[in-house]
Amino acid sequence: MKKGPGKNALIFIAITLLLDTIGFGLIIPVLPQLLEDITHEPVSRAAVYGGWLAFTYAAVQFFAAPILGGLSDRFGRRPVLLYSIGSLGIDYIVMGLAPSLGWLFLGRTISGAAGATFSPAYAYVADVSPPEKRAQNFGIIGAMFGVGFIAGPALGGLLGGFGARAPFFVAAAVSLVNFVYGIFVLPESLPADRRRPFEWRRANPLGTLLQMRKHPVVLGLLTALFLYIVAHQVLPSTWSFYTTYRFSWSPAMIGASLALTGVMSALSQATVLRYAVPKLGERRAALLGMTLMTVGYIGYATATTSWMMFAWLTTMFFAAIVMPVTNALMSHRIEANAQGELQGAVAGLYSLSSIVGPPLMSGLFGYFSSPDARVHLPSAAFVAAAILTVAAIGVYVYATREPRSEVALAEAA
Repeated sequence: MKKGPGKNALIFIAITLLLDTIGFGLIIPVLPQLLEDITHEPVSRAAVYGGWLAFTYAAVQFFAAPILGGLSDRFGRRPVLLYSIGSLGIDYIVMGLAPSLGWLFLGRTISGAAGATFSPAYAYVADVSPPEKRAQNFGIIGAMFGVGFIAGPALGGLLGGFGARAPFFVAAAVSLVNFVYGIFVLPESLPADRRRPFEWRRANPLGTLLQMRKHPVVLGLLTALFLYIVAHQVLPSTWSFYTTYRFSWSPAMIGASLALTGVMSALSQATVLRYAVPKLGERRAALLGMTLMTVGYIGYATATTSWMMFAWLTTMFFAAIVMPVTNALMSHRIEANAQGELQGAVAGLYSLSSIVGPPLMSGLFGYFSSPDARVHLPSAAFVAAAILTVAAIGVYVYATREPRSEVALAEAA
């Protein structure tokens, strides 16, 4: 068993990420309305702006996240987490007050520089978890994201009735309360004797990813995750705009649909990871989740009524386990004092895929829903997501192929 803060610390970090995710989820249902109000453009064009806002956040985070991962290996997880949470609160205030599109881009730049909480949070979990419990504990953290996306979008949809800016100020308050909470209750997880010097060559985003070349299976899994996450960007970048355009959904309806996604994710993390993953194995469980996510994308693309969109959201029940089990597979192959670097690489990869995904997906939606499009296919982004996920499955299978690959040995250990 690892020494350190232990179970209580895991509860602290889970609650921290829960509050953080609630703040993020609050703003999603009203973003189409806010962009339409600021730009005076139709929803198909507003979606393109939304994609570039996500691009800005991801591009800045791509460079900042591995730096935060390396700093957490040097100075500990706690100060880096608190910095990220506090910066998000500032970001929401800037966006809530934004008088123009330029101010919205400034807000996304601030939050991107913070690197959010993904990298140090997962490194924190790795610190306090024995190897055989990492998949389960990563799942607990994933469940907090799921619960946050139940409460956040649902509240955001309701608050949208008070105006498109109201959820931003509530999100700012949640994030700043979260920051104060962390100051008083979040202990450090990385002892001084397990820290290592900060090195810029390891802290640049490409350098962090290149460090993974020493671990062929990890590098293959990172490649598969890149394709999978690029595909998954269709949901945060396009869902609100697509359902507004296709089915005339209100912010409340958008919030309800995203809340259902959170319910599926939370139930998955709490049940599938606990009961199914030990029987299926981490590799097969991840592949099952990817396959069902592909089916979901095809379902969204072909849905003709609102209830069908809700029905296909149930595919998230298994798809939600892909990230935590893959994270566990990779963490088995990395040294204890480099878990922060691994999570920095994962966060950097997520940012890289988020640089590519939102403008790609929102651009596809914007073009094929435009009156000028030669082919009218508003669901083109979901079709692209299905194709990318199939490619991710192929890479995943190849990277973890038999006979007795590193991952197979890790699962047997």
